[in-house]
Amino acid sequence: MASRRGGRGEKATDTPTFTEQARRRQLVECTIDLISTKGYPATSLSAIAEQAGLSKAAVLYHFSSKDNLTRAALDHVLGEFTAYVAERVAAAPDPRDAVIAYVRAMIGYQQEHRRHVRVITEMLLDDHGGTRLKTPGSHDTAGRLQSLADLLTAGQQAGRFRAFDPVTVALAIGGAIDGVIGHWLAHPEHDLDAAADELERFTLNAIGA
Repeated sequence: MASRRGGRGEKATDTPTFTEQARRRQLVECTIDLISTKGYPATSLSAIAEQAGLSKAAVLYHFSSKDNLTRAALDHVLGEFTAYVAERVAAAPDPRDAVIAYVRAMIGYQQEHRRHVRVITEMLLDDHGGTRLKTPGSHDTAGRLQSLADLLTAGQQAGRFRAFDPVTVALAIGGAIDGVIGHWLAHPEHDLDAAADELERFTLNAIGA
């Protein structure tokens, strides 16, 4: 059923129309563009509305607040990121290749989607260097830590990896990836392809594959 306005100015909870879905996607993309170029604090509802060629009221029709819209933008970015990595991991023929596919995909996606990285950095991290989480302890963004720990556990169970604590090693590998990406963001001339090669060797040494 198409979406309809409810009583007293409230929106009904029915499925949005195709046009409304397209407008929401447009607003999310405009939000991503603004956060990636101007930063989160400067991404106001008025700025988003201007970027989209809409009124502020029209933006609020689809997203009732800046928080809701920027969260939708972050969810979109994380969803795209997660799907990209998951697809490449799923195509790997064995646990060793799956872990390497994970590392390569984590680097590859961020290399190809720099503006998405900026959105994640602006919204999840509290410093310009991209290292301090706004919510300490929230290292498992979008299930990232657990998915890697599960891959490591599967490799151990298959007899491919040495004995180690999967969560600790997943944190070490994830931290190495984040460190390389953080450095690359500050120093775009850094050779990310060569860095990915080193991270692969680092990971293989860590898991004893």
